[in-house]
Amino acid sequence: MKSIISFVVVVALSFIASAIAQEESPSPTGEQKASATVEETPAAMASPESKPTATSEEKTAATSPAAPKKEEPAGQKKSTAAAAHTGKMSVDATLKDNENHWEAAIMKHDAATVEPMVANDFVGVDSKGKVRNRRALLGEMKSDKDTYTSTKNEKLDVHNYGGGVAVVVGTAREKGTGKDGKSFDRSYRFTDTWMERSGQWQCIASQVSLLSQK
Repeated sequence: MKSIISFVVVVALSFIASAIAQEESPSPTGEQKASATVEETPAAMASPESKPTATSEEKTAATSPAAPKKEEPAGQKKSTAAAAHTGKMSVDATLKDNENHWEAAIMKHDAATVEPMVANDFVGVDSKGKVRNRRALLGEMKSDKDTYTSTKNEKLDVHNYGGGVAVVVGTAREKGTGKDGKSFDRSYRFTDTWMERSGQWQCIASQVSLLSQK
């Protein structure tokens, strides 16, 4: 009887010890889930602050089109000298051209070439000190009896005062034969005042001096 009781006590103690051991030992499944939860949380719940944000300057650079390069106006690439000879002649070139055409017309007694260059209110003093208006100047060219072999300007100096006013100081040399049959070689110094009117340069005053005569 005592042995049966002892067996029952041993079995009961073993059962109690097993139950206590089961309560103290954690569940393997619970550990895996907890571990998985801890590992997955940082990746799954990443803080929005960890994402890099573009600055306002970067956004502007990304959305704005590239600024076009500024090109120098074609007009500023040319030099001043080149521009002066493009299209309209410079004042100096225009007046020198007029003076040369005028002197060349004297040899041919060509008053028609000189006429548009002389202003209606022209006044001048010839090499003999005589005052002449436009009509007298042109009339003298037509009635001139001298025969010329050469008429040319040897030196021209243009003084541009702006506002459409300029003065030309020059020297002219004329060679030929007079109405008396004698040859001549004359040099004159002249001062012509020019004014631009309606886009055309006209001589408004002139003074001529005889430098030498052979």
